[in-house]
Amino acid sequence: MAKRVVHAACPHDCPDACGVLITVEDGRATKIQGDPQHPVTRGFLCAKVAKYLDRVYSPERVLYPMRRITPKGPVAGRRSFAPHGQPGACPEPAEGAPVPASAEQTWRRVTWDEALDETTSRFRSIISEFGSEAILPYSYGGTLGALNGASMDRRFFSGLGASQLERTICSVAGEAGIESVFGVKLGTDPEQFVHSRYIIAWASNIHGNNVHLWPFITEARRRGAKFIVIDPYRTRTAACADWYLPINPGTDGALALAMMHVIIGEGLHDADYVSNCTLGFDALREKVKAYPPERVAQWTGISAEDMRKLAREYATTRPAVIRLNYGVQRSEGGGMATRAIAMLPCITGSLKEVGGGIQLSTSGAFGLNKPALTRPDLKADGLDHTPRSVNMVRLGEALNTLNDPPIKALFVYNSNPAAVCPNHNDVIRGLRRNDLFTVVHEQFFTDTTDYADIVLPATTFFEHKDLQTAYGHYYLQISNQAIEPLGECRPNIELFRALAQRMGFADACFRQSVDEMIDAALDSSNPWLQGITRERLEIDGHVRLNFAAELRSAEQQGTPVSTVSSRVPFLPFAQGNFRTPSGKAELYCEFLKAQGLDPVIEFHPPKESRHGRDKAFPLELLARKADNFLNSTFSNLPSVQEMENSNLLEIHSSDAAVRGIADGDPVRVFNRRGEIFLKARVDGAVQPGVVAAKLNWAKFDPKFRNINVLTSEKLTDLGNSATFYSVLVEVESAKSDSPKIACSE
Repeated sequence: MAKRVVHAACPHDCPDACGVLITVEDGRATKIQGDPQHPVTRGFLCAKVAKYLDRVYSPERVLYPMRRITPKGPVAGRRSFAPHGQPGACPEPAEGAPVPASAEQTWRRVTWDEALDETTSRFRSIISEFGSEAILPYSYGGTLGALNGASMDRRFFSGLGASQLERTICSVAGEAGIESVFGVKLGTDPEQFVHSRYIIAWASNIHGNNVHLWPFITEARRRGAKFIVIDPYRTRTAACADWYLPINPGTDGALALAMMHVIIGEGLHDADYVSNCTLGFDALREKVKAYPPERVAQWTGISAEDMRKLAREYATTRPAVIRLNYGVQRSEGGGMATRAIAMLPCITGSLKEVGGGIQLSTSGAFGLNKPALTRPDLKADGLDHTPRSVNMVRLGEALNTLNDPPIKALFVYNSNPAAVCPNHNDVIRGLRRNDLFTVVHEQFFTDTTDYADIVLPATTFFEHKDLQTAYGHYYLQISNQAIEPLGECRPNIELFRALAQRMGFADACFRQSVDEMIDAALDSSNPWLQGITRERLEIDGHVRLNFAAELRSAEQQGTPVSTVSSRVPFLPFAQGNFRTPSGKAELYCEFLKAQGLDPVIEFHPPKESRHGRDKAFPLELLARKADNFLNSTFSNLPSVQEMENSNLLEIHSSDAAVRGIADGDPVRVFNRRGEIFLKARVDGAVQPGVVAAKLNWAKFDPKFRNINVLTSEKLTDLGNSATFYSVLVEVESAKSDSPKIACSE
């Protein structure tokens, strides 16, 4: 029996980017485990990826190109298709291929040539009648692999002249906030957390979505560190905290301002670091005077006494670190909130200490040659302007109202917009359009494929090679192909290469091999990639970024060496050296001023919150991601679904009591955008005035809805991201004998 072990890297949208070992026997993957040699992920996997063989070999995989033979619309639960030329019959599976779960007459199997020819023929027709901008690509974080995430696809749509997609649904508001202070997305090395003595997990459910950081925190606590969690929801991580501070949604920026009010007012800031490494401190000092804890308490729901205690402990316990995650930036003021929190380590000087600082993202360190991968210089023949940009958050609006030209074709890959987009009802209304030609490249029949004309089978990371960065550590990895693609699955690169060939694109970039593309990505001016080659990655699997110049400088200046390893620790801002125009941490930012925003910082409570004027909907909804899924990924796997109960509305006992709702009752959750029926869980996970429900596929709901029927397309203050956590609703019992609440328009 031929047996080998292949090194790969998990490409899913998680900061950890785990090193993975895949055992292959006679061409079939038989085991997946963590790579014990990876210094951060250290040989264990999250519960989702530990079950990845269930995903790869699921009987629900899309294995062949499919063409719709029924009207667009949702199909409950599982997939269904008919083989090429035989509607309603179940095809003979390829040798070793899974047997389909059902064979209703929804899809007819076609060849790749037929699917690609139809796609390019429709594209040419649309371009001829409406122009190339009538075609819209839609993708996001289905894979974070450098190649299959953003390379040949970008080349293709640039060459086509399609509308550009503003990919902002998840992280851009937070990135804009931290970049407005630091100029770059860099953060505390996770390996340094063991040296921290005060650790704040701010909107960061580490147990749920950053589990490989937890052992470092556990070791820090064993050494005496205090662990604090700030979150409007009592997460698994909050349950483990030494001190849990529940905060009202959308008020994190106010809390950071109150902390700075105390730290600066009581002289607890690092005057030397502030003087040498920051810009605009005097303006910040004046600004925070308006945010005493007594005033801020009305917004946050945290007592003034607790805010003062938090500020004093954070400023005086050294080193202190903040693990900030993206929940903060999913409210209307999310960009400014992230900016405010990023200022805290600047005024305390913790950025110069091993185990201090802040981590939101480390992705700015990798600096791959993205223009070589994406080729933004490619232009469509005859197009004399830059194609328009469409914000992915507002897909419903784009599909239903955009004109000059209207969207006539949608090409979806690495995403499931029918599940993840806000304002779900408008999104579905747009996807149902008979005049919208929709192609979806997918591994499974998702909510989005329910509205597709063509579905194309996509590989998993077991079935292709890629280059993997991370946003939670500083190791670059090669993810090697472990098995041959199942059925007729193709990776994104090969799909868009084939489409480019059919469209007659002549540029040599469309003929590059995977290895050539990896080499091009590594051919970067970033000094931290110096000496890191594809060949080295193929031998070692993972390689730490080359921080040698900074390390030598730190060593010369007497910075203590980490006891974790013989390396001098990576402290990018110990001496300042921010990537801002001034080279300093910008507590005053001219770029914000140019956008009409406060150049220092400001806080306004979200309009769609308890502090707004709409009293018809008094409850703030946290439209949460499930703990055991990953956005909408993994939702359909039975072995993963067993770990998650997604049809619940969590509500505080006081809010339940006044509505006559008991634990386990059916409830209707609604606002002016839509409604969904869930089951009440009356417990202590949320505070009064807050309810929570989790994202799931709409096809698993009897009425084909999920919580995004309640969310809006309103954008954040910075970065034009989604405001999933600025949502007001009302809740009523859905028991047949319960009185109903009238919804005034």
